Amino acid sequence: MLDLKDRNTAESICEPAVNFIRSIYGSGVIPLHRPIFGGNEKSYLADCIDSNFVSSAGSKVDDFERQVASFTGAKNAVAVVNGTNAIQIALLLAGVGQQDEVLTQALTFVATCNAISYLGADPVFIDVDKDTLGMSPVFLSKFLESHAVRKGDGVFNKSSGKRIKACLPMHTFGSPCRIQDILDVCREWDIPLVEDAAESLGSFSDKRHTGTFGLLGAISFNGNKIITTGGGGMLLTDDDQLAKRAKHLTTTAKVPHRYEFTHDEIGFNYRLPSLNAALGCAQMEQLPRIIEIKSQIAAQYRSFFETIGVEMVEPLTHCRTNNWLNAIVLKDKKERNDFLEYTNENNVMTRPIWRLMSDLKMFRNCQKDNLENSRWLEERVVNIPSSVVSFA
Repeated sequence: MLDLKDRNTAESICEPAVNFIRSIYGSGVIPLHRPIFGGNEKSYLADCIDSNFVSSAGSKVDDFERQVASFTGAKNAVAVVNGTNAIQIALLLAGVGQQDEVLTQALTFVATCNAISYLGADPVFIDVDKDTLGMSPVFLSKFLESHAVRKGDGVFNKSSGKRIKACLPMHTFGSPCRIQDILDVCREWDIPLVEDAAESLGSFSDKRHTGTFGLLGAISFNGNKIITTGGGGMLLTDDDQLAKRAKHLTTTAKVPHRYEFTHDEIGFNYRLPSLNAALGCAQMEQLPRIIEIKSQIAAQYRSFFETIGVEMVEPLTHCRTNNWLNAIVLKDKKERNDFLEYTNENNVMTRPIWRLMSDLKMFRNCQKDNLENSRWLEERVVNIPSSVVSFA
């Protein structure tokens, strides 16, 4: 428990923060991020049930894909059962396979690295920028200059001898990383770029939606995301052939036929069911209003935390964030732990940023740079309640 004799942290930060959060969200247990259903969800679910198309066949999946493609500006969107599978298939389509390496960040949710591992590949961890919490293009370039070599059949890691087949940065908490600069580095080295945009639906860099800079991007619609389908994900790509292949692979690689069951390769049963897509269609209709309300809440937080001398994670000036999860940066690990203990004891849900992937036993032996910024952030960043209050 927090030692309340430490009045500096308790009185100057913790107690005022809890009181302010309650001024937004009210009494009771305040979750970190809950879904909001204020539109046509029940109606569209009923339509889906009445049609008898509740699995992956039916119009709702196609409708949902069109809505997401239109909103993001991607030429193609392919709906799958979750964000992890979206990353996995995106990497597979980018050519990642057994014994390959994928450049990514250690400061991420475990799904990023799990998706790499599903393909028999290994993550290589590049440090992040302190201001974006996303992969640093400077550290990416330095790593490649020090550890990579170009050969006739690709780019290889001089230390491991393995092929570096893709780069997978993440837009952390919805805040865009320096994605154009990362893309420039990837183009220089001819390494496919795949974006983990799981958290950044509604976020833009230079007026371009996240997830559309690379060869492919992946979005998540998990229950805690800015909109939800209960569980679901989406691949984004401007490449028509990749989109066609994504649909084929995620529908068990079944060859189209009126009644025959023929499959031409090992595929995946990853296609999003219509019931989930029906939720997604209704949620997409509300997304602009959700983003607007979340922007207002973030502005309130910004004003408040400035008065008590606590820094918030802010987007770059040329970027627009969806404000999915607001995050603050405390002065050190002790202050972080005190804040987490006090807020959660008072039924205000807060969470630390993830433990670095490079410290988990599954990935402990993977190559990494010094991760100085990642470790600094791990000790200080805390997420605070960020739900939409209401549509009233």
